[in-house]
Amino acid sequence: MEWPQSFYDLKRGEGCPMCDQGRPDETPHGARFFAGEVSDAYLQKEDVQRGYTVVIWRGRHVAEPTELSADEAKQYWLELLEAGRLLERHFEPVKMNYDILGNSLPHLHTHVVPRYAEDPKPGWPFPFPDGATPIDEELFRRDVEALRG
Repeated sequence: MEWPQSFYDLKRGEGCPMCDQGRPDETPHGARFFAGEVSDAYLQKEDVQRGYTVVIWRGRHVAEPTELSADEAKQYWLELLEAGRLLERHFEPVKMNYDILGNSLPHLHTHVVPRYAEDPKPGWPFPFPDGATPIDEELFRRDVEALRG
C-alpha cells in the first residue's frame, strides 16, 4: 500500500489543520490548559483515558522532532515535560506515556497518556479506539480548570 498524496502534502505543511488553527483556547478535540512559547497542551474531549492530552508544536511546520533546531527541541521538550508534570499532579497516574505518532496528521505533536493502576491491561498497546465517545462534559471542564489553576 502506498501512502496517499494528501499525506505528503500535509507533511510539507500544505493545508495542515494544526498550523491553520493558530493557538486557540479550545478546538473541536480539546481545551488548552498549557500555553508555552512553542507548544500548547490540550486535554482531549474523547473518553479514551482520563487525562489524555495532545501537546502540539506551534512553531513553523515540522512533521518530525528531528526537523527542530537544538534550541527549538530543547524548548519543546521542556514544555512537554511541564505539561506532563501538570497532568501527574492532578491525575496522579502510575505511569505517563509520551507517544509521537503523526501517521494521520504529520505535524509534530505528542500524545500524553496517563496510565492508572486500574487500567485493564498495563502493557502496550494502549487502545485508541475509533469513534470514541465524548468524556462527561462536567468532569472535563473541572479537569481543565484544575490543570489551568
